[in-house]
Amino acid sequence: MKKFNLTDLLIFIVSAELIGAVSALISGSFSPLYSEIRNPPLAPPAFLFPVVWTFLYAIMGFSAYLIYRDEESGSDRSTALGVYIIQLAVNFSWSIIFFRFRLFALAAFVALIIAVLVAAMILSFRKVSRTAAYANIPYLLWMMFATYLAFGVWFLN
Repeated sequence: MKKFNLTDLLIFIVSAELIGAVSALISGSFSPLYSEIRNPPLAPPAFLFPVVWTFLYAIMGFSAYLIYRDEESGSDRSTALGVYIIQLAVNFSWSIIFFRFRLFALAAFVALIIAVLVAAMILSFRKVSRTAAYANIPYLLWMMFATYLAFGVWFLN
């Protein structure tokens, strides 16, 4: 296992946060659309989403760093980082699909795909680092909730 490196950790966290920020930038302002659409029961207020996502992207970056620094895991490490990158790329597309293009049906299915990818990421991370895997449980729970919200928006609008 590589020695702890603060610079590498910050690169992983900032990279994940930047993916989210660029996606949000391309998506445009989400508040007007969020207030226009009919939301399903339990939909949180709009201000909560950026707070939650900032936390979740930090967790993603932190956990990916834990996988990256474990050089002893070989192909498990490569697989885990590959799944991480794929889920991050699909996650990047969700806000654009939902807010920029307003394709609610597609966004609902993409949310479901992200939830499945996060579960796969947790399973692949677990082979390398239980800490990295368990750190993403809030992300999986949020994606399950986000999937419910996305399907609810699609059905109600």
